[in-house]
Amino acid sequence: MSVHDRVTVLPIRTPSLGDTSYLVWDGTSALVVDPQRDIDRFEEPIDRLGLDLSAVLETHVHNDYVSGGPELARRTGARMIVPAAAAPSYRSEPAFHQEPITVGSMTLVPIHTPGHTPEHTSYLLMIDGIEVAVFSGGSLLVGAAGRSDLLGPERAETLSRLQFRSVNRLAALPSDVDLHPTHGQGSFCAAGTGGTTSSTIGRERVENPVLQLRDEDGFVADQLSGLPSYPAYYRHMAPLNLAGGEAVPKAAPEIEGARLLEIRDTVTVIDTRDRAAFASGHVPGSIWVGTGDSFSAWVGWLTDIDDPLVLVVDAETDPADLQTELARVGYDEVVGWMRGVETWVASSGDLATLAMRPLVEWLEDTPTQVLDVRDFWERDQTPLAGAVGVHLPDIDATSIAELDAAEPIGVVCASGYRATIAGSLLERLGMKAVVLSDKGAAELRAPAVTGT
Repeated sequence: MSVHDRVTVLPIRTPSLGDTSYLVWDGTSALVVDPQRDIDRFEEPIDRLGLDLSAVLETHVHNDYVSGGPELARRTGARMIVPAAAAPSYRSEPAFHQEPITVGSMTLVPIHTPGHTPEHTSYLLMIDGIEVAVFSGGSLLVGAAGRSDLLGPERAETLSRLQFRSVNRLAALPSDVDLHPTHGQGSFCAAGTGGTTSSTIGRERVENPVLQLRDEDGFVADQLSGLPSYPAYYRHMAPLNLAGGEAVPKAAPEIEGARLLEIRDTVTVIDTRDRAAFASGHVPGSIWVGTGDSFSAWVGWLTDIDDPLVLVVDAETDPADLQTELARVGYDEVVGWMRGVETWVASSGDLATLAMRPLVEWLEDTPTQVLDVRDFWERDQTPLAGAVGVHLPDIDATSIAELDAAEPIGVVCASGYRATIAGSLLERLGMKAVVLSDKGAAELRAPAVTGT
């Protein structure tokens, strides 16, 4: 929490998205910047502190999550403020470049900073005419800048050139202005980023690599090269946010194995248990996606947003937490959840297994064909000789056609997480996978680890 003489900024972090929202207040009047859909996280401190929420501000039409802004504004009666060029279908107030917005004793000056998106707007917070902080959304980030390729390759160069001007516009603010971006470490919206979530303009001028690129062409080349892939669900977010996202849906019910047997052909089963538990026995055709910060991104990458889902969880996992993660990215069709697979077996449901091998066993009995499911830039950095390289989300019958379905397929990534997902996808395609369970491609390239 950072405190100026008369204003407090409370970051509210969402690690699974790599994003930070902000609750800002001057004692009584408050505003929220870029809230996610589960708005109880914002309502709780507002109520506890006895604040009057006067405004909810969006920096841009988000590509990585469903905004909770419209719903938060509806519930509280706060003003809903969006960049003027966003032109959403729900009722809101437009933020025009350099036209101040007053919230209590605070003044927010919108600064049009296109580049991450065309309408992108940052907000400069001022108290008594003094610049205090800037909420930069997906423009200038800590150690990076927001990506300019998320609206498609056709617009990427134009947006990147706009981003060059925008980040330098923000860098011209006074050195002691605090920088509070929305996107940060772990966000697919960031073209590289440091490990912290906030900074100052002065520090970024010295340390941020993008501000050292003084030539526009060089900036564009740097920003558009070597970018990792981003989840497929992104294409659905802007339409949802322009329409105005609704509240998080009610929690799905627990179901038994007998019910899953009835609906099995109409749902996709996402098994979230420990990798070893999944490997030892799971509902045939399940997709394994382990819990953690990347859970919703992978579900959003591998399934369609309208697919009805059933979650399989272990004894320690709260399925409501997973539903919240999925709701943040627009996945509302969770029809039920099941605790383990015992009731599935009791209802005469067959179990499938997945072969897993630790590094030592793998080196002693290497499969004749190996599938490397890392992203292209990882494979370029540490290539694995003889392996077939296919980015995990691209696995389908066509992309792996050169692999022999009659023989086991060894699957590797960097740590075993993505390889386990890939193993479950190969099973759905009728192929036999053997997953390297405890190490990754880099270790396979180092014979010295044999026997350790």
